[in-house]
Amino acid sequence: MSKSLDSRTPVATVDVVIVGAGFAGLSAADRLVNTGASVLVLEGRDRVGGRSFTGEVAGVKVDLGATWVSPRHTAIRDLAAKVGCTTTPQFAQGRNVQWLAGKRRTYGGTIPPVSAAGVVDMARIQMALEKLVGTIDVDAAWESPDAAWLDSISFGEWLDKKRALPSTRALMTVVSKVQWGASPGDVSLLHALRYIRAAGGIDHMLDVDGGQQQDRITQTTQEIAVRLAQQLGDRVVLNAPVRRITQNGQGVIAHTGSATIHAKHAIITTTPAHRAAIEFEPALSETAEGLTKTWRMGALSKALVAYKTPFWRADGLSGEAVTDTGTVFITFDVSPAENGPGVLMAFCDPRVFDGFSPELRRSRVVQQLADLYGAQANDAIDYVDHCWGTDTFAPGGPNPAAPPYASVTYANALTEPHGRVDWAGTETAGEWAGCMNGAVLTGQRAAERVIARLRGESSK
Repeated sequence: MSKSLDSRTPVATVDVVIVGAGFAGLSAADRLVNTGASVLVLEGRDRVGGRSFTGEVAGVKVDLGATWVSPRHTAIRDLAAKVGCTTTPQFAQGRNVQWLAGKRRTYGGTIPPVSAAGVVDMARIQMALEKLVGTIDVDAAWESPDAAWLDSISFGEWLDKKRALPSTRALMTVVSKVQWGASPGDVSLLHALRYIRAAGGIDHMLDVDGGQQQDRITQTTQEIAVRLAQQLGDRVVLNAPVRRITQNGQGVIAHTGSATIHAKHAIITTTPAHRAAIEFEPALSETAEGLTKTWRMGALSKALVAYKTPFWRADGLSGEAVTDTGTVFITFDVSPAENGPGVLMAFCDPRVFDGFSPELRRSRVVQQLADLYGAQANDAIDYVDHCWGTDTFAPGGPNPAAPPYASVTYANALTEPHGRVDWAGTETAGEWAGCMNGAVLTGQRAAERVIARLRGESSK
């Protein structure tokens, strides 16, 4: 499927060198290869898939990273079908559980009905959000009307200004942690609005049926990347972090720790923050440098707990829960079948999770699941977790947590080419920024731009 560069292959020459073997990089490579271009994809990790990562619990393959696809995510669905991967509906039958303000309740629908006043307030805030979302230019949010003001305050400050009730604030905090790996106070309002617009609106962002959580990839999302990389073969090189990129009027040179790659063009798919790990000559513009420093990655952790059966279903529960206290703040049922094993996926707050031992992390998660689903949750048969914020290479996720002023000041550098270097990756998408679908689209678009340039150069 792939290889590692070593002293036996110190120099290579291709049409296009691609940095990163996530969905953007692999999609770009696939499109370029299909036009006859020679390509090399350099990946710093020992695996492909980026923020899609397969784990195993109780013999079941599970997603430790990116998980769901919407019916509207046609690019990633088409890619999955191309490599023979299928989808499984997200289980959502029964009542959900909420643990807010120290009280456990069950409910139906997407939004927990905390109280009559809470329902009214949540609707008010959601309506206000959607009104602002409608003003956002999804391809250039920083050029939207009132962008400067929207970027001058955090999402949390906006909730304060709107006098959101504690229950509404708690639910918006859950949304913020899942989407940006950060609290509302850490993310600019403009940044939040951009991602909500890119996701198709707040309802599409949160819903299971018809929304972003409707389906899972049966074989796990990373398997799509694995199979695509297998098709690309030796064009994908692992354990090859790019440390330096130099360029002139004729081409680019990518330097790893053990090899030098000469190419006519480069496509870089790393997150804005991780662009800083590469030295550029000539140097990036001040705006592009500012982007790498301010668009830091959020942090999010996941735990998956297995049981003999999905026992909560017998109690009429969906396995979906939301809570405002403790380590876990949202759960989903990702069991492979009714007869077991039962698997609960738990999103965990890294501030009260990542720094503890694996044993203590498991204990905390299981105890909280017992609070949500009853004493049977103590009888776990297996457990696995992953802390994205402590990854040794390209840490963080799921998305950047851009603070106030970072978007209006620096975001136009997201896609602005740097000479012969083009950018891709889900952060550079307009529509569908922040999900796998956006990553695939940006890889394909970057490839098309480079193809046009290669054809123009060959005709001269």
